[in-house]
Amino acid sequence: MIRPQGTIAPILTPFENDGRIARDLWISHAKWVLDQGAHFLSPFGTTGEALSVSLRERMQALEWLVEAGISPSHLMPGTGVTALAETVELTAHAVGLGCAGVMVLPSFFYTAAGDNGQARYYGELIERVANPAMRMILYHIPQNSGVPVSPALTARLSQAFPDVVVAYKDSAGDWNNTAAVIAAAPRVAVFPSSEAQLTKGLANGAAGCISATVNLNAAAIRALYDAALAGEDITDADAAIKAFRKIIQDAGLISAMKAVLAVRSGDRRWLNLRAPHENATQATGEALLAALGPLADHIGRS
Repeated sequence: MIRPQGTIAPILTPFENDGRIARDLWISHAKWVLDQGAHFLSPFGTTGEALSVSLRERMQALEWLVEAGISPSHLMPGTGVTALAETVELTAHAVGLGCAGVMVLPSFFYTAAGDNGQARYYGELIERVANPAMRMILYHIPQNSGVPVSPALTARLSQAFPDVVVAYKDSAGDWNNTAAVIAAAPRVAVFPSSEAQLTKGLANGAAGCISATVNLNAAAIRALYDAALAGEDITDADAAIKAFRKIIQDAGLISAMKAVLAVRSGDRRWLNLRAPHENATQATGEALLAALGPLADHIGRS
């Protein structure tokens, strides 16, 4: 696999009441999302509260998934942090496990570094990992990171490392940027911000979606993806997944999804988030399930 395609879930990270990662929930949720139809999982993205989780925890939890029988060929973990040495450590670990790809933020905080600084960061990362099996997804989320991954930088990295820099996750919600990346870097698989842009993206050269709400709605999103590629009428399915997304997004993606899972599964550990987030609430989950109605009938069921 050089260019990834399909529906990808940046999976939620469940926590015990004492703050540790809840291993049993982590594994069972990952398996459920894959069983629902997601092509890949992306542990420790923004949705997974990655920047509130230590490097050691992230590596151990990734190993738990593999030990539980999830093929690393279905895993594309987030490995980007500010310090290059730590990004190298996380990335080398994931590639060494056989993961299908790694999703890498630009080095953030030093917002004036510009494309030249980020090109150096990504280039040195690739050189230090030095593994021909490495496949990288560039992660553009400037509203959180403060640092863009521009179309020009994407093209530059694709040209310099064509077998490594293979994909781009656009979480900015700006279709103009998505279209500019598709045009600037035609060898890169581009994933728009969410399933709300899935059909538009597929019609314009995008590869699928990497979306938080694949955590809850993987089956419907996968069905829409398959139907769109088959040229079927997707009007109703597209409207349904957009309605689902809006309800969850308007309530705050991470806490909303955890609240829904807590109610539907009966396991209150799903209400736990790590600081600086506030914990989710049972009442929110109940309200969201009422708002979703039949669209949520599948949640929490195998």
